[in-house]
Amino acid sequence: MSRTRVHNFSISLDGFATGEPQTLETPFGHAGQRLHRWMMATRFWDENGSDGIDNAFAQRHSEGIGAEIMGAHKFGPPGWQDDPEWRGWWGDNPPFHTPTFVLTHRPRPDLVMDGGTTFRFLSTGPAEALGIAREAAGGLDVRIGGGPSMLRDFLAAGLVDHLHLVVVPIILGRGVRLWDGLEGVEADYDVETVASPSGVTHLTFTRRSAQ
Repeated sequence: MSRTRVHNFSISLDGFATGEPQTLETPFGHAGQRLHRWMMATRFWDENGSDGIDNAFAQRHSEGIGAEIMGAHKFGPPGWQDDPEWRGWWGDNPPFHTPTFVLTHRPRPDLVMDGGTTFRFLSTGPAEALGIAREAAGGLDVRIGGGPSMLRDFLAAGLVDHLHLVVVPIILGRGVRLWDGLEGVEADYDVETVASPSGVTHLTFTRRSAQ
């Protein structure tokens, strides 16, 4: 069976994966781009970027992925469901290049984009969404793309096989935390830690039953 994977998911030292408030102009709230500067400095993101530990982790994001699942707040700012013209943050050619399932309480018709991405909108729970995404992935793995609330639900349901977190040395103080309500979740995983010269720390959680 295909695996369920998370890649390049950044959190602050105090556990926040995004700041507040999220708006059209500030997708990550007061955090800005501080959680993601490590990745934006890599060759994976920018052909003129660095090639090192961070790049080696970042480029695993797309390897063997056949579908993605994301939450409503990753697809758009609050209120996007009321805008029939909203097509996501990424322009006409989003970076997913696979069927991409958006979990929302207000589904809309499929949205076919350039480059192989088709957004499909589902009003369902994590397990059912994963079953639909696995069928679309055609034997490849399914990536859980966030945001933190949705990822927390998948972790609580025991549906994540591989979790790559990047701890960024900043304090946000407020926003949306990943770990709330997940006490002891690490017991189901083997955890590896790699420190990068950039200052971030890569944590890889691999579910023991998925090895």
